[in-house]
Amino acid sequence: MNRWGISVILVTLASGEVHSQQPTPRPDPLQDVRFLVGRWRGSSEGQAGQGVVTRSYEPVLHERFLHERNKSEYAPQAANPKGEVHEHWSFLGYDKVRQTVVFRQFHVEGFVITYRLAPRQDASKVLVFESEQIENLPGEWSARETYEQVSDDEFTETFELAAPGKPFEIYGTTRLRRVR
Repeated sequence: MNRWGISVILVTLASGEVHSQQPTPRPDPLQDVRFLVGRWRGSSEGQAGQGVVTRSYEPVLHERFLHERNKSEYAPQAANPKGEVHEHWSFLGYDKVRQTVVFRQFHVEGFVITYRLAPRQDASKVLVFESEQIENLPGEWSARETYEQVSDDEFTETFELAAPGKPFEIYGTTRLRRVR
C-alpha cells in the first residue's frame, strides 16, 4: 500500500475517533427557571395593598441570563393611601463556581438584592431564593422569594422580609398568568 492510501486510512480513523469523543452536551444550568420565559400578568396583595402586575422574562446575552422586567401598580387605598408604582429589573444567571442560580434584582427605589437559589428538597416545582446581600438598606435585613409553579402558564411568588434579628414576614404575594 502506498503512502497516499495509508494517509487516507489514518485520516479516516482519526476523524472517526474525534467524532466519537465529542463531549455530551451539559444540561441547561437555567433549566429550573426557564419556565418563566414569556410575558405575564396578574395581581399582588400585601403591605402595599392590592395591585396589578405586569412582568416579562426574556433570555439575553446568548441565553446565559434571563432578564426580568416588572411593574406593579397600586391604586390609592386604605393600605396605601397615596398608591404607588413599583418597578424592578432582574437578571438570573448561573454561577459555575457555586453551581447555583443567582438572582440579582434592581429596584426603582435604589435597593439591589442578590439572591441564590436554595438547594431543592425534592422534585417539587417550588424554588426558594434567599438573599445574600441587600444594597442601600441599613442593617442586616434578609429577603426571600419563593416561586411556586402552579402550571405551565401560572406561578405564584411570595416575597418575605426579615428585619435584623427578626423572623421572616410576608411582604406580598403575587399570582401571575402567562399572557398569550
